[in-house]
Amino acid sequence: MTQAATKVLTAHVPLPLAEKVDQMAARLERSRGWIMKQALSAWIAQEEERDRLTQEALADVDAGLVIDPLAVQAWADSLGTDQPLPLPR
Repeated sequence: MTQAATKVLTAHVPLPLAEKVDQMAARLERSRGWIMKQALSAWIAQEEERDRLTQEALADVDAGLVIDPLAVQAWADSLGTDQPLPLPR
């Protein structure tokens, strides 16, 4: 099995955060590095998804696929009333 190329990254983190990482590593019986890789991977995936959704939304706006904000406000105001408005489209 071949080892993937790696690069060491360093960061200064507040002591309480470092202590939590150490506690988590001990609880999971994993290394601090493993915990950090998991956290960084999850954060990158979240940011990539956020960017994808932003680009998708901007493309919708460019294509004119928007809902009138006044219609959205009227719909929101009608929620919880006896006659809520249908979802604006």
